Amino acid sequence: MTYLFDPVNWEWLWSGNNLRFLLEGFAVNLQIAAVAMVLSLAFGLMLALLRISKVRLISVPTGIWVDVFRNLPVIFLILYLFLGLPESWTNAYADAVPGFFSEALQSGFVLAGILALVLYNSAVLAEIMRSGILSLERGQSDAAYALGLTYFQAMRRVILPQGLRRMVPATVSQLITLNKDTTLVSIIAIQEVVRHGRILSTSGVFFGEVQAPVLQVFIVIGLMFIAVNLVLSRLSRRLEIRERKRTAIKAGRVTGVEDQVAAETDLVTPR
Repeated sequence: MTYLFDPVNWEWLWSGNNLRFLLEGFAVNLQIAAVAMVLSLAFGLMLALLRISKVRLISVPTGIWVDVFRNLPVIFLILYLFLGLPESWTNAYADAVPGFFSEALQSGFVLAGILALVLYNSAVLAEIMRSGILSLERGQSDAAYALGLTYFQAMRRVILPQGLRRMVPATVSQLITLNKDTTLVSIIAIQEVVRHGRILSTSGVFFGEVQAPVLQVFIVIGLMFIAVNLVLSRLSRRLEIRERKRTAIKAGRVTGVEDQVAAETDLVTPR
């Protein structure tokens, strides 16, 4: 414990540009996570809708796809895609990536990491979204069809808005996992925060004038992820509370026997 809290072992943090170096690496993780989150949510919703299709030629292959990719380790997918992607794909990505992206994301190597994160997380999100949609009472869809809505209209206007609200906590939890999994792309030489941390802790004096101990370096990296993931968790909680308030039904206060009788009469008397 003395080693952990010894001020001498924390001098590296404000020495030179060490902290800035870590933050630049962490920005790469956040950019990868942002791209993978958007693609995973879109692809996951598409897989969920295909999975619940009544056409078995669609639902069965989709179910196999989901079961395969959500049971593969992310690190395996990253390595496989890194070694197996055609060079033309990586070159096309490097040519198409926007110029405002960081230098690390402009490399064709990062395509393997993004695709691996999307393949795994979209499969997991598809199951979350499917369960959220199927958790709705059948009367919701029956009422939509009784109003003359088509399948796609009922899904877009009635079923999905309610189902998506129910799956917010589980979805945000998976997105937090995705954010943490971005550290795995360091194995394919992407210059993100973990690789920057290794450089600081193994290369001796780097941007500062003192040695950066490996334990303290990775504690700081962990705190960075905790801060971002707490923000996501709080955002999820606020969305839950807002939707609960928006859809809640307020009951009148009942204080006496006469009020109870009046309330019951109002419930059973047709208007």
